[in-house]
Amino acid sequence: MFIKKEKEKQEAEETKRRIPTTRYEPDYKEGLTSRQVQEHRMHGWTNRSVDPPSKTTKEIIHENIFTYFNLIFAVLALVLCLVGAFRDLTFLPVIIANTLIGIIQEVRAKQILDKLTMLHAPHAAVIRDGKRTMIDAEELVLDDIAVFQAGNQVCADAIVCEGEVQVNESLLTGEADEITKRKGDLLMSGSFIVSGQCHARLDQVGEDSYISKLTIQAKEAQVGEQSEMIRSLDKLVKWVGIAIIPMGLILFAQAYFLQHDGFRESITSMVAAVIGMIPEGLYLLASVALAVSSIRLAQKKVLLHDMKCIETLARVDVLCVDKTGTITENEMEVQDVIETDAYDAETMEPLSVLIGDFAAAMDEDNITMRAVKMHFKTGSGKKPLSKCGFSSTVKYSSVTFEDGEYVLGAPEMVLKERYETYEAQFKELTENGARVLAFGIYDGECGGKPLEQGIVPLGFLRIVNPIRESAKETFSYFAEQGVDVKVISGDNPLTVSRVAAQAGICNADRYTDASTLRDEDAVKKALLENTVFGRVTPEQKRQFVRLLKEAGHTVAMTGDGVNDVLALKDADCSIAMASGSDAAAQASQLVLLESDFSCMPQVVLEGRRVVNNIQRSASLFLVKNIFSFLLSVISLVFLFTYPLEPSQISLISMFTIGIPAFFLALESNRNIIRGHFLTNVFLKALPAALTDAVAVGALVIFGRTFGVKATDISTAATMLLAIVGFMILYTISAPLNKLRGMIFASCVAGLLFCAVFLNDLFAITGMTTECVMLFVVFAIATEPVLRYLTVLVEKLRFYYLRLRGRDPKNG
Repeated sequence: MFIKKEKEKQEAEETKRRIPTTRYEPDYKEGLTSRQVQEHRMHGWTNRSVDPPSKTTKEIIHENIFTYFNLIFAVLALVLCLVGAFRDLTFLPVIIANTLIGIIQEVRAKQILDKLTMLHAPHAAVIRDGKRTMIDAEELVLDDIAVFQAGNQVCADAIVCEGEVQVNESLLTGEADEITKRKGDLLMSGSFIVSGQCHARLDQVGEDSYISKLTIQAKEAQVGEQSEMIRSLDKLVKWVGIAIIPMGLILFAQAYFLQHDGFRESITSMVAAVIGMIPEGLYLLASVALAVSSIRLAQKKVLLHDMKCIETLARVDVLCVDKTGTITENEMEVQDVIETDAYDAETMEPLSVLIGDFAAAMDEDNITMRAVKMHFKTGSGKKPLSKCGFSSTVKYSSVTFEDGEYVLGAPEMVLKERYETYEAQFKELTENGARVLAFGIYDGECGGKPLEQGIVPLGFLRIVNPIRESAKETFSYFAEQGVDVKVISGDNPLTVSRVAAQAGICNADRYTDASTLRDEDAVKKALLENTVFGRVTPEQKRQFVRLLKEAGHTVAMTGDGVNDVLALKDADCSIAMASGSDAAAQASQLVLLESDFSCMPQVVLEGRRVVNNIQRSASLFLVKNIFSFLLSVISLVFLFTYPLEPSQISLISMFTIGIPAFFLALESNRNIIRGHFLTNVFLKALPAALTDAVAVGALVIFGRTFGVKATDISTAATMLLAIVGFMILYTISAPLNKLRGMIFASCVAGLLFCAVFLNDLFAITGMTTECVMLFVVFAIATEPVLRYLTVLVEKLRFYYLRLRGRDPKNG
């Protein structure tokens, strides 16, 4: 492992130390020689990415150790050492353990994901020494001859040497128009091939290429955006981080100057209050839970480009899917061919031969053409004069021979004025969910542009996709979970509707032809009323996602083709099939490596497990933070020293928060996520925090009135916090199962053990009779206080949501 890392480091350094090199213009059939490739490598002219795709181990360690709160803890530990309060350093082992756990889990997740990423890294076809091979895109060198075909993302700036392709440069320019690139034209890195095939010489690689400057914009998985949970945690940490320093200084000043406590006592009380306010394990808990989830998903052959999408997917309420590759298998087959009246068997060659000639001239750049080429293998051998690959915009492909121009495409797009003549026949042909393509002759020049008039149809090809075996079960799960499925396809809407119905998708009979939607209002209305959308253009897919998001939905988009890239980029969560195009896989946050959509329920459940469990555990942390802040305010108002010591805070945190939170966060949880993360957490924590603050504050005031010693009050306050802590832990863990029961019992036993046998370490002392009596009274009072405060907070939340016009059940 060390040798491998050193090699990667050395290669990266070589890339930075580029020196001038000889340029070559090899023949596109031969490519560079091995000697020329080695020369470019030695001089640093490789296609290595400028920025690493993920954090390095060193960066992970650095980010986990050098945090703002770790700095605060270090300063507090130093201050305690200076005043000789070594017993109160009990929080340090917990902080060190938390940091180590975070590092180990994140590094482990990184190693697993890096292995998957390496296996799924972008590859490129290259010609070297006259042979065509597949290599990692980063292994390409300057002047290499690369072969690009439909579905590939252009991985370096290149000049076309041979062939013709249609390119989409929307990731670079924002324009979705397809551009034809011929010999001598420039292919920009970051664009992707829509159709056709070409050989191109790499002209700019690595840091010089457009893609490096854009840092692979196709992978722009909402960079800089955070999921709601992480955003909420960031906000909480930010405000706590701002508040603790002035609060700590005020508490110290009050204890030292107003209460006239000793310097040591003032420091320890201030440190206890500050430690209580810091959610030290909360952010770590979220990181560990997400890291563990990424490992679990990796074991299910699901690659995450972005860990935060786990939460986003768990919150999804609209799922947009394509027909091919999601509902159906990612393969097609020609079922039969139906001749039309325009076909004359006596004067024309057999229809299968005509289509065979067409198929032989075309590249196998999509699954439809692959099916056509597999079925029609016999041709006359005539040579094509020119050809245009399939375009998702015009929805046809064409080949020009000496005897005419042949077209194969979507009937409504290529028949034009003749479509109505055959419409009834198409409905009959598509009854079983088959897709129909029209094959015929065009009187004119296609050129990959919209046809000015309809073709003369010679035959109709009926092509079928087998429905995935697991499709019904998968879509049934999403229906049960309240996730609205929208089927968005470029195929005939009736065909897609029939397929969707066979797959068990609810309301599959509600379909519309997207080509008839003329304005945004019509699209909005259609999105609300329909489930299936046919004849959808790539730009419309993107529009659908945008409008659904504007309507307040959390949208997931699945896709596997280049025509899905724009919509994948804009969706809240994007999912690609590994068997699809490179461009789709690179644009997505989540890649199904085995192209098995049936694993999606497991991915959603993993997201729910993470968010629900972190939400539940976060409320435990927040109880301590809110309580400590409130008690600090009470102590300032009523002029008493913060009654707890750091070691006592550590004891309570360990057994009522840290240990149970860690185990609860990794437990199974399939509940639907409702409401907002921070609101849910705060409202769950508030009653217990208020109970703690009122009980301990009253205990101190009454204790001072009855002349109870400060050490006794401190011990009684610790036990009160433990009681309330276990009450809220019991409430959060309900209903108790075997695992939760064991966790709860173990934590109670652990706290009692430490209080009895490690009492000196945690500053637990014996209590006077007066103190015991006060403790018993307040301990009994905590249960009804907690119960009534919980009811009060819930009622206030209910009326607040009703006032805002929101459903109280969903928050």
